[in-house]
Amino acid sequence: MRHSRLVSPTLRSSESVVTTRPDGSSEPLDGSAVVRLRIAAVAWGVLWLLLGLVNKHLIAPSLALPADSDIPWPPAADGLALLCVTLSALVYFLAPRLANDPSRLVNVALGFEIVLAFAIAVIDQWEPRVIEGRLSWICVLVLMQPAIVPTPPGKTLAASLIAASMDPLGLYFAHLRGVALPPLMVLAWACLPTYLCALLAIVPSAVIHRLSRQVRKAREMGSYRLGELIDRGAMGEVWRARHRLLARPAAIKLIRPELLSGFDPDREAATVRRFLREADAAASLRSPHSVQLYDFGVTREREMYLVMELLDGVTLEHLVRRFGPQPAGRVAHILEQTCSSLAEAHQRGLLHRDIKPANIHLCHLGLEFDFIKVVDFGLAKHMGTDGPDQTMVTSPEAVTGTPAYMAPETVTGEAQDGRADLYSLGCVGYYLLTGSLVFAGQTPLQMILMHAQAQPEPPSVRVGQALPAELERLVMACLAKDPCQRPGSAEQLADELRHCGTEAWGQEEARDWWGQYLPGEAVSSSTESTAGRREAGVAPSHSAPAWTAPPL
Repeated sequence: MRHSRLVSPTLRSSESVVTTRPDGSSEPLDGSAVVRLRIAAVAWGVLWLLLGLVNKHLIAPSLALPADSDIPWPPAADGLALLCVTLSALVYFLAPRLANDPSRLVNVALGFEIVLAFAIAVIDQWEPRVIEGRLSWICVLVLMQPAIVPTPPGKTLAASLIAASMDPLGLYFAHLRGVALPPLMVLAWACLPTYLCALLAIVPSAVIHRLSRQVRKAREMGSYRLGELIDRGAMGEVWRARHRLLARPAAIKLIRPELLSGFDPDREAATVRRFLREADAAASLRSPHSVQLYDFGVTREREMYLVMELLDGVTLEHLVRRFGPQPAGRVAHILEQTCSSLAEAHQRGLLHRDIKPANIHLCHLGLEFDFIKVVDFGLAKHMGTDGPDQTMVTSPEAVTGTPAYMAPETVTGEAQDGRADLYSLGCVGYYLLTGSLVFAGQTPLQMILMHAQAQPEPPSVRVGQALPAELERLVMACLAKDPCQRPGSAEQLADELRHCGTEAWGQEEARDWWGQYLPGEAVSSSTESTAGRREAGVAPSHSAPAWTAPPL
């Protein structure tokens, strides 16, 4: 699937809607159709309110204008205007709620068009003006409609012809009231422009419908259909997706092709090769505590993409910001699982380089609670290598890590190994125990310098209460400036965490916690994160757990 084309997102209401094909299958449309329909509803409501009711009953009388100087406004016009204003308000509030029921949304839009045409025709033809050589406002209405809510040409033609027929219907109502009408040929000639506009409406309808199909075709990804847009970042987008044939959900990260613009051909090719090589390395990780990579590649439009498992749960950052410092036993349990992911990566020669709470997810996986998943290997690097070609899709000037969790050797430019990730993991453990960062610098640069030079205070001092001594010792050992004074490996750290003397935290405790604080929650979390979150101290929402889109 490496060079397949991306196609067809079915987005949430704010992003897209889905129409129904003749065969009954779902076909997504541009989600801005909902926004455009709401704008049109506001525009028509204001026109009826201001140009009709307000003008007739307020402006014209206050200026003492003669009755025939303003717009036609027969006795029935007040009721029709109120109907149209009410209907406009109803469409405005109903449109977002119908975003997930596109066939009904389209029907509401077309019904709105027909009712507006009826009101215009009745008022316009109350005293027939068919011989004045002017176009009806219905012409504007039927030509605008295809651009508001893209509709299949056949349906557009039917609705446009019905709307155009409102002028003859208005003339018929005038005839029933005893108004003398011009000869039939004059009436037919006067109504002809409206019917021609109804036929011409097929042209924009067909063009927009075809373009929407091309957009869908450009947004389909092999066996996966894109779902709702989860997040946008400086480097791209994260989408919820589903396999076309299987029930397995996934998260798809897209790297914007603009990031490659301006590169010379050799450098662009090197960037793509680097992305594929690092994605392949991430796919080789088999630890259950590492996010699983299903597929990766580059489309014909030069969009690079990763297809990963979709996680249910919250990030550790969200966990602490919402629920505060965590019990020591739970912290040890979390850090031990994280070590399992890092141990395999280090054995395969990969350095994560961006371990932080936002990249560690606390998941509800099957029947297991508090299951840890390490995500975002976007800054992964082969240990023992230097230079920008070893980093996945990052520029040579990019900061390789997050200042609040960056090991001193990263700052000084010394050679790094797995112990740099252990330093970052120590920062995570400190954050979980205290609810605060190791160093709270005012700027990223200050924070980087403090990691390189300052000595952290023990977590127990920070929180003002005793913590398990062995767990505190391990966290402080991970925060040693000299890598040689840190645990020698992730396996060693995991073994020491298992025997650090904290109260046990197992499935029973985890299940009770989830049942108390997140009952019935299966909150999807993205598996990649946004570059804007690479700076320290960016707080996620304090609302109920939801998509905590990780850094892109």
